[in-house]
Amino acid sequence: MELFLDRGDDRSLSRQLYDQLRDAIGDGRLPPGGRLQPTRVVAEELGVARSTVTEAYGRLTAEGYIEGRRGGGSVVQANAAAHAPPAPARTALTPTPEASAVRRYSTDFAADARYDLTPGRVDARLFPLVEWRRCANRALGELAGQLGHYTNPIGSSELRRAVTQWLTRSRGIAATPDQIVITHGAGNAVDVLARVLLRPGDVAAVEEPGYPPVTNLLRSQGIEVVGVPVDEDGLVVDALPDAARLVYVTPSHQYPLGMALRRDRRLALLRWASRCGAAVVEDDYDSEFRHSSSPMEPLHRLDRDGRVIYVGTFSKILSPVVRIGFAVVPPGLVEAVTAVRQAVDFGPSPLVTVALTDFVDRGHLDRHLRRARRVYATRHRAIMAALTTLAGSEVTPLPSQAGLHVAVLAEAAADVRVFERASHRGLRLSSLGSTYQFGEPHAGIVLGFGAIATAAVPDAIELLGSCLA
Repeated sequence: MELFLDRGDDRSLSRQLYDQLRDAIGDGRLPPGGRLQPTRVVAEELGVARSTVTEAYGRLTAEGYIEGRRGGGSVVQANAAAHAPPAPARTALTPTPEASAVRRYSTDFAADARYDLTPGRVDARLFPLVEWRRCANRALGELAGQLGHYTNPIGSSELRRAVTQWLTRSRGIAATPDQIVITHGAGNAVDVLARVLLRPGDVAAVEEPGYPPVTNLLRSQGIEVVGVPVDEDGLVVDALPDAARLVYVTPSHQYPLGMALRRDRRLALLRWASRCGAAVVEDDYDSEFRHSSSPMEPLHRLDRDGRVIYVGTFSKILSPVVRIGFAVVPPGLVEAVTAVRQAVDFGPSPLVTVALTDFVDRGHLDRHLRRARRVYATRHRAIMAALTTLAGSEVTPLPSQAGLHVAVLAEAAADVRVFERASHRGLRLSSLGSTYQFGEPHAGIVLGFGAIATAAVPDAIELLGSCLA
């Protein structure tokens, strides 16, 4: 552990060493069994007499903080922390009102559960690990001579070209590589776009219910966020406020309720954006996984004014560990977005971007998606069939034709004890009520089926029924 001395301090040099070591033991920076540097080494590094260090070590030994071991130097005693004074207040600083208003959407990052039905998770067993490892190894070799260099803040030209080609064949998006901005997921894309398009005090609109992290990040920038209701046809465009400068929508598979935005609503949204001079951020959430109906045309394809910014992520189709997303940005915004992207975090990981480029170019992404679609379609049928056994007054599944989650209405889910009971039984759930941010929430559950094995679905839903009973 690094030690520091201040010759202008009123305390003796030995006392300064003693205080630093005692505090480090108390707050755990020097854990029980941790070895202290030899007195000779400390004295040489600090330029003091060895007796100065020996005096500090001697006092720590006398007070039970450390002990000397034959041939092992000085180590922290097992119960040393009990002797240490209480740690001081962590900080006198306070967060801004905007930051204080942000609430964590999820606090459960545990890796294991008997039945994991939380949304937004994919099946790790489907990840093409062998192919990814080969691509990552090739990327390491390719980057060997560039380890001291930063890369383009909006991603390498090779990855932007690969993403452009993939979007063209998978979603019919017409764009050039110069319009692609590589980000750390869709949320990071929205964050950067808001910094470019909005000022503190501006109004942004989001769906209600919707995805709370987006509302949180907008509020943290001092933006006024308003909720716009959704019905069985998606966002109610007539309810959009004219003052909004940006609207965030999930038209392919609304989160969390699951409906698609009807085509006439899509056209109405574009007309509203043109009339009000607003931007539309289209998060094409889960569009890769359609289970029955044919995919609907993205808003981006219908846009004629360059007002729609299409964002997506590979975290939901490959793995969160990839942590790469993208935005298709109108040409007039590319320069500003690039500058802000660089200011925020200087761009994505070169290793991941090179590996992902290779992964897409070799066709691994397309093959993975074909396999994953078959598995998730089967799992979707399994969970809908299992939910019919609970349907009635207890549970009402909402229609769902895409994505990796199903929303169900359940009055019993208004009781937080349902979720506590489920957790104790090894069933991980997500509350529908937590996705309402502006009005009275509907009681229910958002059931993700991406992470659970298909064979385990019936047992998980049966357990869910017993928790709701």
